Amino acid sequence: MSTITNPNARMLGIDAITQAASSGIGSSGKRSVSEGEASSWFEAMAGAWGKALDDQAATIATMSEGLTSGGDQPSMMVKISAESMRMQFMSNSASTSNNSVGQALETLGRKQ
Repeated sequence: MSTITNPNARMLGIDAITQAASSGIGSSGKRSVSEGEASSWFEAMAGAWGKALDDQAATIATMSEGLTSGGDQPSMMVKISAESMRMQFMSNSASTSNNSVGQALETLGRKQ
């Protein structure tokens, strides 16, 4: 799999999706579906989105742990808010892409 050189890839979560598709284990310790195990590319795409969302959730959780140990400065709150917004954006993107591809596959299935 090729490396993404887009400087906005981190912001868009694209790097996480690419890494999820190429690796097999998320930060939660759960194994994602590999290319050989996926029954379709749609399943592999959904698995990659899941891993990207797991990784983002782990980032937010790690940052939140700092708040409980006295790191409740306004700058940290802003950073956590930004990461939470990134998570929301990624979640919406995952849902939209899964729905769009699912509908396209449904339409294709009807035409065959």
